[in-house]
Amino acid sequence: MAKSTGGSSKLLWLMILLVLMSTAAAGVAIYMVMSDRNGGSGNIQGQQLERQAPIFLKIDPFTVNLADDDFGSRLLYAGLSLKVGDEETRAILHEHMPQVRSRLLMLFSGKQASQLTSPEGKRRLSEEVVAVLSDPLTEPQPPLDIRDVLFTEFIVQ
Repeated sequence: MAKSTGGSSKLLWLMILLVLMSTAAAGVAIYMVMSDRNGGSGNIQGQQLERQAPIFLKIDPFTVNLADDDFGSRLLYAGLSLKVGDEETRAILHEHMPQVRSRLLMLFSGKQASQLTSPEGKRRLSEEVVAVLSDPLTEPQPPLDIRDVLFTEFIVQ
């Protein structure tokens, strides 16, 4: 049998020490990479604005007699949704829906079909809807935050 020399024993301990050091270094590197990802994404999330779901109020479709024009009596069938900025505005409009519908009917019935058929006419009409609904529905009333008027149905006949 051959005797073990001191050199091979030292070599074995050196290899074990190298394996342990490389394992520790790999563990530290993985830890640093993982903690950097978590910390980095937390900073990005903190910097991004929190996304809020839009608040819509649907107004049931209605039919309106338009003002007479060269073609005689015309009709408008319109359905719309209002995009509002807060729940309070949605609640106030919902509570006063008969007044809202009345104001819209009065606005639409004063229009001629030729004013409503172009994209520019529809854009102008949406601005007028915001203006008509911005007038207080009750006293006292906080200002309403109506951000957009979305026509979901629109037929001029």
